[in-house]
Amino acid sequence: MHEYTSKVRIWELTCPGLPEEIGRVRRWTRDVLSGTPYADDAALIVSELGSNALLHSASGSPNGSFHVSLHRSPGTVVLAVTDTGGAETKPHVESPDENDINGRGLGLVTALASRVRISGDDYGRTVTVEMAGGTDEHTAQIAGRPTL
Repeated sequence: MHEYTSKVRIWELTCPGLPEEIGRVRRWTRDVLSGTPYADDAALIVSELGSNALLHSASGSPNGSFHVSLHRSPGTVVLAVTDTGGAETKPHVESPDENDINGRGLGLVTALASRVRISGDDYGRTVTVEMAGGTDEHTAQIAGRPTL
């Protein structure tokens, strides 16, 4: 029964709404998922979602915060990032022009995930990402990265 873990484990982290917290939550995610094929992709996903929370919601304002939860079970990882609301629009995948600097994050997250769900309202939104199955090589091929 042991693929990556034989039972459900849950970790949670609440971060101040500061840009430097993105690096901390990325390292935390890699540490929690060390030894699994999810570590690098999950770190990228949590970095994108945390950055979006800071940029597009009240999470990035003075005294703002965002919350990350990570659920790990056999063959599956579920990440959720919750902001403190105040965003003018619901998170959505954009179609940026090739010269645009921004607008690719949620599309990248969607490409790496098995499933993405967005819930909540103007008082706080949660983006939940499920990553299931696959190996490092499989994940790299899906993302268009070379395998080692």
